[in-house]
Amino acid sequence: MKVILKADVKALGKKGQVYEVSDGYARNFLFPKGLAVEATSGNLNDLASKKANEEKKKEQEKQEAQTLAAKLSSLSIEIHTKSGEGGRLFGSVTNKEIAEALKASHGINLDRRKLELKEPIKALGTFNVQAKLHPEVTAQFQVHVKAS
Repeated sequence: MKVILKADVKALGKKGQVYEVSDGYARNFLFPKGLAVEATSGNLNDLASKKANEEKKKEQEKQEAQTLAAKLSSLSIEIHTKSGEGGRLFGSVTNKEIAEALKASHGINLDRRKLELKEPIKALGTFNVQAKLHPEVTAQFQVHVKAS
């Protein structure tokens, strides 16, 4: 009997895949637990339309990430902080501070976990920050750290 998995099943497969299983396994285990449905033509069409919708959604998210990346690449942010002798900061500039400055100055709400610093910012100057907006899209922008 052919079934469409509704959830990941250990030792069988992942959600949304079609498998040939024995009738007893399907009727006694998969169907009662809601792990699968029979692979009728209607269910297969539903599966195909769901996959198409997911692809459209992923493509739309990627497009949005690319437009945001283009916008971010042209930006630079200024952060004012206390500093000591020789341009060294008291503490460091964190991802959270960069995300807050980005929201305050340009109105872009970006999660701090998407910002990647190669090393902590502990001095005055200009630094490049990468933002991973999507698994396939990254943007780079500049952060100017100045003494207050």
